[in-house]
Amino acid sequence: MRLNIAWACCLLSCLLFNQTIHAQQHKDSIASGKELDEVVVSYNKWEQKLNEIPNRITKINLKQTKLRNPQTMADLLGTTGEIFIQKSQQGGGSPMIRGFATNRVLIVVDGVRMNNAIYRSGNIQNVISLDPMALEDAEVIFGPGSILYGSDAIGGVMDFHTLNPKFSAGKKILVTGNASVRYASANQEKTMHADVNLAGKKLSFLNSFTYSDFGDLKMGKNGGQTGYLRPQYVQRIGTVDSVFTNADPRVQKFTGYQQRNFISKLRYKPSDNWDLQYGFHYSTTSNIPRYDRLIEYASGSLRFAEWNYGPQEWMMHHIQVLHKQKAGIYDQARLTLSVQDYEESRIDRRRANNNRRTQTETVVASAVNLDLQKQLSEKQALFYGAEYVYNKVGSTGINQHIGNGTVTKVASRYPDGSNWNSLAAYLSYKNNLKENLTLSAGLRYNHNSLKARFDTSFFKFPFTEASLAAGNLTMSTGMVYRMSKEWQMSAVVSSGFRMPNIDDIGKVFESAPGVVVVPNINLKPEYAWNAEWGVQYNRTEEFSFYFNLFHTWLNNALTRRAFQFNGQSSIMFDGTLSRVEAIQNVASAKVWGIQTGWQLYLSPSFNWQTKLNWIKGEETDDTKNEQVPLRHAPPFFGSTQLNYEHKGLTLQLLLDYNSEIANKDLAPSEQAKTSIYAVDANGKPFAPSWYTLNFKAAYRITEKISAQLGWENITNQRYRPYSSGVVAAGSNLIASMRVSF
Repeated sequence: MRLNIAWACCLLSCLLFNQTIHAQQHKDSIASGKELDEVVVSYNKWEQKLNEIPNRITKINLKQTKLRNPQTMADLLGTTGEIFIQKSQQGGGSPMIRGFATNRVLIVVDGVRMNNAIYRSGNIQNVISLDPMALEDAEVIFGPGSILYGSDAIGGVMDFHTLNPKFSAGKKILVTGNASVRYASANQEKTMHADVNLAGKKLSFLNSFTYSDFGDLKMGKNGGQTGYLRPQYVQRIGTVDSVFTNADPRVQKFTGYQQRNFISKLRYKPSDNWDLQYGFHYSTTSNIPRYDRLIEYASGSLRFAEWNYGPQEWMMHHIQVLHKQKAGIYDQARLTLSVQDYEESRIDRRRANNNRRTQTETVVASAVNLDLQKQLSEKQALFYGAEYVYNKVGSTGINQHIGNGTVTKVASRYPDGSNWNSLAAYLSYKNNLKENLTLSAGLRYNHNSLKARFDTSFFKFPFTEASLAAGNLTMSTGMVYRMSKEWQMSAVVSSGFRMPNIDDIGKVFESAPGVVVVPNINLKPEYAWNAEWGVQYNRTEEFSFYFNLFHTWLNNALTRRAFQFNGQSSIMFDGTLSRVEAIQNVASAKVWGIQTGWQLYLSPSFNWQTKLNWIKGEETDDTKNEQVPLRHAPPFFGSTQLNYEHKGLTLQLLLDYNSEIANKDLAPSEQAKTSIYAVDANGKPFAPSWYTLNFKAAYRITEKISAQLGWENITNQRYRPYSSGVVAAGSNLIASMRVSF
């Protein structure tokens, strides 16, 4: 049986591991250095030792991040080797965590949840609103994090901490900061970043700004099918939409965009017991062409003349008050008040059609979080708190005649004026039962509700309003057993609960050519159970290893399926007879898999690291009453890297790889996306395996100045990651310079 490239890469890593681990075992006399009990993470929203936490947590390595030079926060998550990233367009990036994505994973920034009432079940790109160059710390918590972060964190939590204002140690005003520039050849990226911290002993002010300009992305030359190429594109000349031949079919015409990120923070610390901070975040983009729609054909010709996501704007104000005390019902308390404004839009116009449709969505999200921590004894700690979130959704739709400017109203994507809210309280307990045994347990009660009123002017809905309210108690319990200073074993059982949001219950949109999704007001919450077991070994600067086995069950799973609208299975939508689908509670879904990896030091300066992820998922197809592949379960993927570091020089040789997903293993919704997949020998869509070989180098010229060079996809492979609309970059040269002051 033929072994595909990705599995061959995995096998090679395992063979190397088997031969080299024995060569390392004789180094028992080497000092162990920092062990697991000295690694600190911000789990439970408070700092804790990693070896006391049963969940699998990946702490983002910012040193590695600077070496890898990710262009967006989605790309940064992909550098972990444990999160799969899907992209419908270059200005995108939808993280898949253990077979779940979008509204089943949670994004948290500076203690505030970004998820809102219109986070959809399809792929979303909201994570790119965060600036990877303004990151101070970040962690990914795998598995349900519903106890501490929110009941909808079924697949995992991405917890980001942006730059924090620092104080001056003396009486003088301290001015520090960083500046950097970067260029990448595959999309002519030009990025500039600067941050400045003006600090006194009690008052500190920080500003950060990043601007990026991304040109059209050029795909690879070798491997991959010719169907990935972009042979034609539509451009309007005068009053006519004309189809042109692409001079270089490897250049993905209309994938470029621009982005700006700004952060401003003011921090005041009047005493050791009080710490107050105000933060302002703002991110905006230009129009982002949706590439997977621009390459759709209808009747042998390109279907769209325009298909853009309008500027994706995100703004957040937040105030945090931290108080510490030595007695009372808490040792530390943090109050967080936040308001977020979101705006996004979809702008499309069919070829040879003068009507440009724009659907605009806004969300105002207000939240109050109170988190408290109490050390009950030397061995016992209590974490508890409450949260209230309120979302108000605005949604409008217009058609504009691009010839005479006439504007008419059309159907909006969501019911305008709808709202969604959540009220929750949680309690988590940690007990070091013995020196080598830690128990963690917690409960969270969530009550969610939504209300929506439907406009029947454009669609004759059989209803005019929807109202839904539900509550549920979720739990988590886990144990960590430290067999020695280096070895530990953990197990955790946890649950999750997600009530339908406005996107689930009320949207109208074309999901694929000839398929329209309509509202379904009869939805119920979905419930998850997760069981996980892991083992970990760490002997710093010698050898580390982890292995995690997990299984998640999802009942009443919300999934898009065939539906009837006013008794009809097909309706006319935007001039096309379209099959009707809607989000529905299917019987069940399940995800299981393995995450494993190791890091072996061959010398104090030279180490080898591998990470492997095998994830499978199934859900019930209610029409056939059988299990079918789950949409967000990615192919087997992994990375292997050789790292060298000596004095001011860092070198990295990296191999990334993915296995094939055959047609029979594609989710039904993916099989319908014929425009983005390769074609197998039987003429059916499938996702081929792929690999890239990459080289990174960094050199610290002085204590304040460093330079980075990279060559990605050295062999110039042409490949499209699973479920992605845009083809990945071909051979890509990256150069950057950083200056600190």
